[in-house]
Amino acid sequence: MHHNLDRIDCRLLQELQQDCSRSAAELGELVELSQASCWRRIQRLEEQGFIRKRIALVDPEKIGLSTIVLAHVKLSAHGRANLDIFSKKLRALPNVLECFVLLGDPDFFLKVAVKDIYDYERFFFDTLSKIEGVAEVKSMVALSQIKNETAFPVTMVQAG
Repeated sequence: MHHNLDRIDCRLLQELQQDCSRSAAELGELVELSQASCWRRIQRLEEQGFIRKRIALVDPEKIGLSTIVLAHVKLSAHGRANLDIFSKKLRALPNVLECFVLLGDPDFFLKVAVKDIYDYERFFFDTLSKIEGVAEVKSMVALSQIKNETAFPVTMVQAG
């Protein structure tokens, strides 16, 4: 539910998405609140689930994971058990950065970070293709990235 966000909450969420390492005093100044009021709002936004976690964004090239592979995965069967098994296995794979369940064809869309194409080949043959229920994988290597945003466009929603 997002109906209980006011203008200050929205501004605070926008600022936190840009740099969550700022202190409550700094953030309060930006959104025109005292340090204590700002801290209480951040706590409330966390408790209500608007803020899932505060993280640092790591440069993938600096840690040697400069190749991004986008993979479409089709399962051999579509029952709830098959989806759950596949989902559970994927959650345990640290180089799978994102996974979406899709309507239509294919069943899943993955974003995978690897060192290079040979690293992906090992991942594909040793791990991904061996997950129970995987029928087909179509992989695409990203040549470059045009846009990479982690911030959601927070807009004010009128309480109804």
